[in-house]
Amino acid sequence: MGTYGLDVAGLHRELPICKASPSLSIAAFVIFGDVELTVACARELIKLTPEFDYLVAPEAKAIPLIHEMARQSGRGGYFLARKQRKLYMDGVFETEVRSISTAAEQKLYMDVADAKKIRGKRIAIVDDVVSTGESLRAVEQLVEKAGGTVVARLAIVAEGDARRRSDVTYLAQLPLFDGAGNALK
Repeated sequence: MGTYGLDVAGLHRELPICKASPSLSIAAFVIFGDVELTVACARELIKLTPEFDYLVAPEAKAIPLIHEMARQSGRGGYFLARKQRKLYMDGVFETEVRSISTAAEQKLYMDVADAKKIRGKRIAIVDDVVSTGESLRAVEQLVEKAGGTVVARLAIVAEGDARRRSDVTYLAQLPLFDGAGNALK
């Protein structure tokens, strides 16, 4: 179906265009395994982030980014909103989410121990791509249930209508595509 060229954080990447449904395609932006891109995007997002105590991200594609942002900022702590309950989780907050890249509705979970650390703290929510905003919304609900204050919503890429959101700070924009791979306005 072709590729879409994206310039972000001083780097260029060719993204494969993939069908999300018969009438919708997306440019697949994946930072897994791309250390150069992850480091550059983390550096640029940190410059745009207000004062924060912790970073929180949804599992899983944002994990390398949030780790690198924590490392570069000197703040070693970050938390994940997990897609599954884990045996080591003692008590759980949960919320539902449906994203553009996942067929079924999912839940996100936060451990009560993490929630105790977040209570009363300034939280920056981080994701790789924001499209519908559902993942950010779900993570924000978990942070609020935990008693944290969201000070920023950050993403590397804003896709589709998310490009018009004023409450999300991002580095680059991506269009959505029709079923034939043509960019939508």
